[in-house]
Amino acid sequence: MSDARTPAQIEADIVRRREQLAVTLDEIGIRLHPKTIVGDAKAKVAAQVDHTAGRAFVAVNRVVSDVKARFTDADGAPRLERVVPVALVAVAVIGLIAASSRKGKR
Repeated sequence: MSDARTPAQIEADIVRRREQLAVTLDEIGIRLHPKTIVGDAKAKVAAQVDHTAGRAFVAVNRVVSDVKARFTDADGAPRLERVVPVALVAVAVIGLIAASSRKGKR
């Protein structure tokens, strides 16, 4: 069995390979173009920022949910036995800060 190709087949193969090579070179040119490189870098940075922001959101959401669970019951009503002491401490701290700032101005 011979693998004899006609000149027309060889020429068609050469044309097809030239077209493939041209497409490949165009793709390489696009990938190496400065605007493409900058665009790819921007996309990577944006993806990383989105990923980091997403992780931060999940972490903050978890903390908020934990705090909410500590100060509310299953129905969402405040647990006064926990809310009142925290409110009193907050008022005391604010009072101390206000008193110390008044002393500093005298």
